[in-house]
Amino acid sequence: MQHINTYLTEVKQIVDKLDHEVIQKIIRLLIETRKKEGRLFILGIGGSASNASHAVNDFRKIAGIEAYTPVDNVSELTARVNDEGWDTVFVTWLKGSRLNNQDLVFVLSVGGGNREMNISPNLVQALEYARQVGAKIIGIVGRDGGYTAQVADACVIVPTVNPGSVTAHTEAFQAVIWHLMATHPEIQIAEMKWESAVSEEKK
Repeated sequence: MQHINTYLTEVKQIVDKLDHEVIQKIIRLLIETRKKEGRLFILGIGGSASNASHAVNDFRKIAGIEAYTPVDNVSELTARVNDEGWDTVFVTWLKGSRLNNQDLVFVLSVGGGNREMNISPNLVQALEYARQVGAKIIGIVGRDGGYTAQVADACVIVPTVNPGSVTAHTEAFQAVIWHLMATHPEIQIAEMKWESAVSEEKK
């Protein structure tokens, strides 16, 4: 019971410490990107890669934003890793996607990338390229936010309440926060299945 109580208490603490203004700023950038018919490119590694794939579905289906992630195409991803290297896997994909200044790059990561520590250098190179072409950058990250927080136009840093559970909380809150964004009344354009089913039952 102790772990359960501790973990859920930490969840409550994180909720209370989240920066609502930064979340609102990201919502504005998502709305702007959709209005100008820009694309949303979501980058993630490990557990955050699964979150990236899920988020692409939600932003496309619920929010009507043209969204993609390189991790959805395992054949291309592994070919690039094998032929060109892990460090450049995201930047070469973004170049192949013709990233431009109408687009938005969305990073989901625990550390946000750190060149000096050689942690997630592929994110660092991707963000350097995004800045070079003038694309906007947003993120949901943990710890101190790493390189993503340094260069992003808006970046939610999931507060660290326990250094021993940073990864679990960061990846969990990525889902909480992007669902908040995709279902925001100014972003959501399509009703979700269970919500629409309940609405029909009430009629």
